[in-house]
Amino acid sequence: MFEFCADPSALEGAPWVACYLTNGVHLNFYQSFLTVLILLAITAPVSLAFGFVGASASRSRVPPLRWLGTLYTAMVRGVPDIVFFLFFVIALDQALEWVNHQIRCPDWDEPIRQGANFLVCQAAKIPLSSAPQWVHETYNFFIAVFTFAIVFGAFAANVLQGAMRAVPRAQMETAEAYGMTRRQAFWRILVPQMWIYALPGLSNLWMILIKATPLLFLLGVEDIVYWARELGGSRTSQYAYPHPDWRMWYFLALLVFYLGFTKVSEVVLARVTRRLSHGQATAGGDAQRKAAA
Repeated sequence: MFEFCADPSALEGAPWVACYLTNGVHLNFYQSFLTVLILLAITAPVSLAFGFVGASASRSRVPPLRWLGTLYTAMVRGVPDIVFFLFFVIALDQALEWVNHQIRCPDWDEPIRQGANFLVCQAAKIPLSSAPQWVHETYNFFIAVFTFAIVFGAFAANVLQGAMRAVPRAQMETAEAYGMTRRQAFWRILVPQMWIYALPGLSNLWMILIKATPLLFLLGVEDIVYWARELGGSRTSQYAYPHPDWRMWYFLALLVFYLGFTKVSEVVLARVTRRLSHGQATAGGDAQRKAAA
């Protein structure tokens, strides 16, 4: 980045460190922090949507929908995250390629699964082997987003289902007495009031989601853990910037990042909780009324 970085072997001290921290590989490392933030920004609302659909299905009067919602929350929550990530990503990737194979290569006469190998025609590969690198990275990223959303959506469904049950039944009975239909009472009475009961559980789920982002490394995404391991490992004289094993310092930087991001999240969530507690018949609302008295 700097003009004096043309010959790293002639650098010492602060100039060496400045050039080392601004080389092209480190720029990828810094960009990976943005990748994690984008993952969180997309996954959180998508997970909440999955959770809301799952919680609504679990409350449905239609037995198949109720069974499906219950099965979704119980099955996903009962499988360790790392096992689900490793299995689901492979299964989803192969399912997409199988469907694409049936469409693009109907004359294929060889078995797709040959022992441990999964073989489809080249035109059915997702993405194509000739596609640019950014296409492969984008594909892996959105597969990761969908996988995270499925897993954390199941936990969100359990939280939202409990929040729906926490809304006093008298509220729904009053809505019915005023002539509201079941659907109107659900959207106008139950949904607006359930968030204050769901927020503590959703706050914990957000913190867990933050801590789970290093699993991106297992899903083929070059995240901050991947780059910290790669850059921190010892570099011999054959590299432009040789150094001993510095992984401890790189992972210490990740520790500071996660602690700082968690602290910011706690402050924001505390303010949201105070705002939603205003006027509510909850412990937070009672505390606000007593403080104002």
